[in-house]
Amino acid sequence: MGPFELPDFYLPYPARLNPHVESARVHTKEWAREMGMLDDPEIWEERRFDGMDYGLLCAYTHPECDAAELDLVTDWYVWVFYFDDHFLETFKRTRDVVGGQAYLDRLDLFMTDDPPEPVNAVERGLKDLWARTVPGMSRLWRERFTRTTHELMQESMWELFHIEDGQVSNPIEYIEERRKVGGAPWSACLVEHAVGVEVPERVVGSRPIRVLTETFADAVHLRNDLFSYQREVEEEGELSNCVLVVERFLGCDTQKAAEITNDLLTSRLHVFEHTTFTELPVLFAEYALPPHEQEAVLRYARGLQDWQSGGHEWHMRSNRYMNGGGRTGFHVSPRHVMGPGGLRNHTHVPHRKVGHLPLPEIFMPFQVRENPHLAEARRATLDYAEAMGFYTMVWDRDSHDGYDLALCAAGIDPDASLEELVLATDWLSWGTYGDDYLPVVFGRSRDFLGAKAFNRRLSEFMPLDLVVTAVAANPVERGLADLWLRTAGPMSPEGRAEFRAGVEAMTASWVWELANHVQNRVPDPVDYVEMRRKTFGSDMTMALARLAPGRSIPSEVWGSRPMTAMVAAANDYCCMLNDLFSYQKEIEYEGELHNMVLVVQTFFDCDLPRAAELVGSLMTARMRQFQKVAELDLPALLDDMDADARLRASVADYVAELGDWMAAILRWHRECRRYDEATLKGSRWVPGPTGLGTAGTRIGTLLGRTAS
Repeated sequence: MGPFELPDFYLPYPARLNPHVESARVHTKEWAREMGMLDDPEIWEERRFDGMDYGLLCAYTHPECDAAELDLVTDWYVWVFYFDDHFLETFKRTRDVVGGQAYLDRLDLFMTDDPPEPVNAVERGLKDLWARTVPGMSRLWRERFTRTTHELMQESMWELFHIEDGQVSNPIEYIEERRKVGGAPWSACLVEHAVGVEVPERVVGSRPIRVLTETFADAVHLRNDLFSYQREVEEEGELSNCVLVVERFLGCDTQKAAEITNDLLTSRLHVFEHTTFTELPVLFAEYALPPHEQEAVLRYARGLQDWQSGGHEWHMRSNRYMNGGGRTGFHVSPRHVMGPGGLRNHTHVPHRKVGHLPLPEIFMPFQVRENPHLAEARRATLDYAEAMGFYTMVWDRDSHDGYDLALCAAGIDPDASLEELVLATDWLSWGTYGDDYLPVVFGRSRDFLGAKAFNRRLSEFMPLDLVVTAVAANPVERGLADLWLRTAGPMSPEGRAEFRAGVEAMTASWVWELANHVQNRVPDPVDYVEMRRKTFGSDMTMALARLAPGRSIPSEVWGSRPMTAMVAAANDYCCMLNDLFSYQKEIEYEGELHNMVLVVQTFFDCDLPRAAELVGSLMTARMRQFQKVAELDLPALLDDMDADARLRASVADYVAELGDWMAAILRWHRECRRYDEATLKGSRWVPGPTGLGTAGTRIGTLLGRTAS
């Protein structure tokens, strides 16, 4: 008997079977034997290989490719599953962390033009497949495929570390890391190869393409977690499985955890569909894609869709998984339509009277220090805002004074000079004002196209040569032009480009918020967390952190898993902190949709106290993760790099800054008047989404330091 009954899967696309399935079975079995994958019965033997039926998997997931392409794709999947099982037997069961990492490092050499001589079946298979796959594909596709293959292999170390530590991830960490190191992004690259297209280079990094790929990846991984729970958790001692993650986080039984995991899977599929039908047409128009490029994008989306439906059919038939009693074929129930990610997300009634939200217990291990220039910065930012025209619409001087953004900046960087603190506070004022301005000017009229045009113009006020030729037409443009010249001057051209890209990511996310308002759509929880980081200014934050004078942290540390995990945890903590304090302001007074408490309420269909409790638990989990990374993972990384004292000091300084940042934001929320009901009732304007939470409170101090 299995650990739970398989849930009611949302199956919106019927699977199709490639007619070359039998030839793929015959070919790939011979190829596996030739590579030596059937030599060790402890890993695979012929009967088990036949039962797993990778030919059927690829015939279902790639129903339209020709026989030669199906053979190639099937060999890739045989290789990847063999690699997974070989790593399990060789390194996971023995807990050989050092040997496992050396093994993976050597595999990277087989994705080059001059690979070494292979010494085992995994290396032999990768060398053969690489030579058969990359010719004819573009350099950019090769780079993406190399990266996703590397990350897929590194998944094994991530899982091994969790087993070694006895650690189960928190839900946000799990989704993020599983996507990064799981196999689905790699599968998405192979979809391009199999359907004979490449996503056009100029849109491959756009939000719609990113979301299609990421929702595909999440759905593939969540589905696999449901089918593989018994094998991974009960038989292999695996800890990297979403059902287990939900079980531990919510303290619920396995059946309930499986149903919640399936609800998240359903929600991610709805986001895939929503993106296809509402965001791709806008993308095509915005980039003026010609018909053949539009066709390439649509064939890619169709290929991802085929993979989803075909992958489910294979899971139901393979002897690799627990699969009794589940549905196959086309299946859409009323709950799939009305539940998480479906119509439920479009039924929110704005401006409901919710009253003050009782706050859950907030875990904060850091203390606030104060900057001696606070009083001067308070006066200066009010004068700056008046000069830029902020008080002609949306804000007045009294309300801005009550927001006390200088208090936030002063706690974030208690050691800043007066000049640095004033610049930091001005950036906080601009970001907060801009995020309030957009919904007032464009939100009431649902002028989505006007908002996109407004957002595009902002880049004109951040020229890389520092010569602003555009004429500001509103306070947001005027404020940005002023701040850009005050901030970007000391930067290198590369630094300016990186900084501008971070600002653009933040302002573009404001348009995403408006699009959801046009559709009255409460975001999916994963989409919300990840976009909230952008509205929060995380990309700009990281750019500025790298550019800060005197900071000697190399790119391999900035891009490392510990550093990115720590920064994301800190950002998520503060985003959710803001959502707790701003709940009444946003939901009751602004008719807002972008608040983690509301997102949790909608996904779980639970009452307000339970939603607030869950948000508080997520905050605590992210803070605990921040502490673990800072105290254990980053020092271990630096030890592995044999880092010198200067690098260690620079990393320690950055970790301390993040602690100051989180403590200061909590203090600011408790002491400012932005969220007081009296302030809200007396507001001259009905503001938009809360600016401090979305404009990024980390921005200010780093901008100040960059300018010094």
